[in-house]
Amino acid sequence: MTDTPEPPRFDGWAEHPAGGPEPDRPGPPRRRHWRRWAAAGAAGVVLAGAGAGWALYAKLSSNIHTDSATERELRKWESERPPAGPPNAQNLLLIGSDSRKGGNGKYGRSHGQRSDTTILLHLAANRKSATAVSIPRDLMVTVPHCQRADGRESAPQTAQFNWAFAFGGAACAIRTAEKATRIRIDHYMIIDFVGFKKMVDAVDGVEVCLPQAVRDDEAHLRLPAGRQTLHGEAALGYVRARKSLGNGSDTQRMERQQRFLGALVKKVQSNGVLLNPTRLYPVLDAATSSLTTDPGLASLRGLYELVRSTRGIPTERVQFLTVPRQEYRYDPNRDELVQPDAGRLFGQLRSDLPVTVEPTRDTGEEPLRAGSGSSDGKPAASPAPSASSGPTFPGTTAEHGICE
Repeated sequence: MTDTPEPPRFDGWAEHPAGGPEPDRPGPPRRRHWRRWAAAGAAGVVLAGAGAGWALYAKLSSNIHTDSATERELRKWESERPPAGPPNAQNLLLIGSDSRKGGNGKYGRSHGQRSDTTILLHLAANRKSATAVSIPRDLMVTVPHCQRADGRESAPQTAQFNWAFAFGGAACAIRTAEKATRIRIDHYMIIDFVGFKKMVDAVDGVEVCLPQAVRDDEAHLRLPAGRQTLHGEAALGYVRARKSLGNGSDTQRMERQQRFLGALVKKVQSNGVLLNPTRLYPVLDAATSSLTTDPGLASLRGLYELVRSTRGIPTERVQFLTVPRQEYRYDPNRDELVQPDAGRLFGQLRSDLPVTVEPTRDTGEEPLRAGSGSSDGKPAASPAPSASSGPTFPGTTAEHGICE
C-alpha cells in the first residue's frame, strides 16, 4: 500500500515553539468570506452608532436659540457693568418668560414679553453649593436706559423689575439686575411655558401635597386635595397660580416655585438622570427645545459642561431664597429691598462667600416676606450664622421636599 504524500507545511501551521496554542490558520474560502462580512458589519455598526450619536448631538444643539443681539447690547454698556467675580464662580440669570408666542398662545392675550419669574443663580467656584435667589417681579428698582425692540431708547426710571424685560429684553433685565445687586451676570437663560412643561414631563412629574382641592381657571388648574404627582400642564398651573392658592400674593407664589424647583432638582439627582444617557437625553431635549441663551452657553457642549460641574452638589446645598424685601413705602402692592439684609446677601454672593438658608415654618400658604422672617412685612433679625456658613436667610433647599 502506497503511503499518501504528506501535504506541504506552512510556517503558520507549525506548532508554537513554546508549546502554546497554535496561531490561527487560514480557513477555507467560505470562512474567509464570512469573516470579511462580519468585519464589514461590525464597522457598519460602529459607523452607524457614531452617526446616530452625532445626529442626536446636532439635534440637541440646534434646539437652542442663540441670542447674539443681547451680547452686542451688553458690550455697549460694558463700562457701567460690575467687574467679574472670583475665578470659576458663575452667576446666571434665569428668566421665565410669559410670552404668548408659538405654543404659549393658549395662555391668554399677548402683552409682549414679560419676566414672569426671575432667578439669580450663583454657582460657587468650588461647585459645592448653588444658591438661587428669586427677584420679585413687583420689586421697585432703577431700570437704566435700555434699547427697546423698536430701536428707541427708554429713559432711566424707577419701575417694577419685570418691566425691564418688557422694555428691552434680556439685556435690559441683566443690566437692571446688575445695577440692583452689583453682581456680574456671566450667562443667562430664557425658558417659556412650553419648555417648563417639557422639563417636568421629562423626569416623569414632580410630587406635591395640597391641603385642599384647587380650581383656578386662569391658571388652567384643577387639582384634588392630597399627595399627587404633577405633570406638564398641571405643574405649570401649580407654579403660576396666585388667586387659588394661599392669599393670592406673589410672595407665596415665589416660595411655591422655589419648593417645586427644589423637588425637581432632587428628583433629577436621586433618579440618576445625570449619569444615565438613556434618561438624560429626554431631559436635555426638553431643556434645549424652548431655551434661549447667550452664545457662551448656546451649544450642547456648553450646557453639558455647566451641568457636569454641578451634578456633585448635594441637595442640601442647593438653596433657594428670595431677596430680602418689604412693602414699598409708596405702594403696598409693590416691594422694595430691605437693607442692610439685601446688601449683605449680594455681598456674599459677589465675593463667592457662604450663604445659608433656614427652612421657614410651614405657613399653610400664609404670606411670609423672605429675608424678614415675619409675616407682617417688617424686617426681623436673621438667625445668628456660624462663622463657616455665612449669614442665614429664610428659604429652602432641594433636600426639603414639598411634602416633607
